[in-house]
Amino acid sequence: MAQQHLDPTNPLTGPAATGDALAGYLRAQATEFLRALRLHRETGSGASGSEGSAEAARALRRSARRISAGLHTFQSLLDSDWCEAMRPELAWVSGTLAMEHAYTARLERLLTALHRLSGSTALPGQTAGTVAAGRADAPAGTRAVPAAGGRPDSTAGGRAGPAAGGRTAAAAPVPQRAAARDAGPRSPSAPAAAPERGNLTVGAAKAGALLDRQLTLARTRAHSTALQALGSSRFHAVADKVAVLASEVPLTGAAGSTDLRPLAAAAQDRLADAVAALPLVTAGNPYNAAALVHGLSPDTVPHPQDAPWHQVRLLLRLHRYAREAVSGPQGNAVVDLRLLSAGRALNRHRDASEAAAAAAQAARTPRIAPATAYALGVLHADQRHEVEAARFAFQQCWQKETVRTS
Repeated sequence: MAQQHLDPTNPLTGPAATGDALAGYLRAQATEFLRALRLHRETGSGASGSEGSAEAARALRRSARRISAGLHTFQSLLDSDWCEAMRPELAWVSGTLAMEHAYTARLERLLTALHRLSGSTALPGQTAGTVAAGRADAPAGTRAVPAAGGRPDSTAGGRAGPAAGGRTAAAAPVPQRAAARDAGPRSPSAPAAAPERGNLTVGAAKAGALLDRQLTLARTRAHSTALQALGSSRFHAVADKVAVLASEVPLTGAAGSTDLRPLAAAAQDRLADAVAALPLVTAGNPYNAAALVHGLSPDTVPHPQDAPWHQVRLLLRLHRYAREAVSGPQGNAVVDLRLLSAGRALNRHRDASEAAAAAAQAARTPRIAPATAYALGVLHADQRHEVEAARFAFQQCWQKETVRTS
C-alpha cells in the first residue's frame, strides 16, 4: 500500500498564474545570474579561487538552469526564435561550469569508497586527536577525504596518497598483522582482528593513486576550460542577453492573459510518463542480474540501463522549476518533499553511475598490476550497487501518495 505524506501547497491548483508571473520569474533568475557573475569576478576565478568563487559558479549554474527550463516549458508564450537561440547557450554555460565540480566530487566519492572497501577508514573508537595526528603526519600532497557520496554507515577516513607524479603506493595502510605485533599482547577479551584483505588493500592504494592522477588531470582541464569560457566572446554575448532579459522579457502578445498551469501540468505529465516506463519493480529487488549484461564489454558508452533514469532526473528538474514559475515570486519557498527526496535519489544515481564509469575507464589503463585491476573491479561493482540503492530509494519516495491540504 502506498504511503502518504502531506503537501500543503500545490501551485498547479491555486490561483491562475499568467505570463506576467512568468516574466517576473525570468527577470528574477536573470538578476540572480548577473549578481552571481559579478560576485564571481570579485572573488577571483584563478587556480587559487576562494570558496566564494565556487559558490558564485554554483549560483550561475542554478540561475542558468532555471532560465533554460522556463524557456523550454513555456516556450509557446515567448519569442520562439529567441528561445531556440538562447537555450543551447545557457546549457553550454551550465555544463561548462559544472565539470570541475563534478570531477572533484567524483574523485572524493571513489577514494572514500576505496578506503571503506579496504577497511582503512577511521574506526568509531578513534579519538579526534588520533585522527588529527594521523592527518598531521601525512606526507605533503595528501588530504583527508570526507565521506561524501559514501553509504550512510560509512565514516570519513584520512587518505595518504603518493606524492604528485609518484609511481608507487608508498602510503598504503599498515597491514593489520604488523599493527597487532606493534600493539603488544592482546587480552583474551579483546575482539579478534579483522582478516587481512591482501591484494585489495594494496591494490586499493595503487588504484587510488591512478584515479587521483586521472581525475585530477581532468579537473584541471575542466578548470582551464571554464576560465576560457568565462572570458570568451560567446559567454559575453550570453551575459548581454541575460542582462536584457532582466529588464525586458520577450513575451508574445497573448501571454499576458494565458494561464501557465496547463503548460506546467504538461511538464508534470511528461515526468509521470517517463517514471511509468521505469522498471520500478526491478529497482525494488535486492539484486539486478540484468545490470551485468555486457558488463565486460570494451565499449565505453554509458550503461544502457542508466539512460531512462537520467532522463527522469532532467524531467523532474523541469517539473520543479515549472512549479516555481507558476507559484510566482515566492516560488522557491514552495517545496514538495516528495519531489525533493526523489531528486536527491536521482542525483545519487547519476553520481554513482558516473563514478562506476570512471572506475571502469581507469581499469582499462594498459599495463596496470593485477591487484590494481582487481581493486578497480571491486570499486566498479560497489558503485553499481550504489546505483541500485539509489533506484530503490527513488521507488520508495515516488510511490508515496500526496495528500493535499488545500
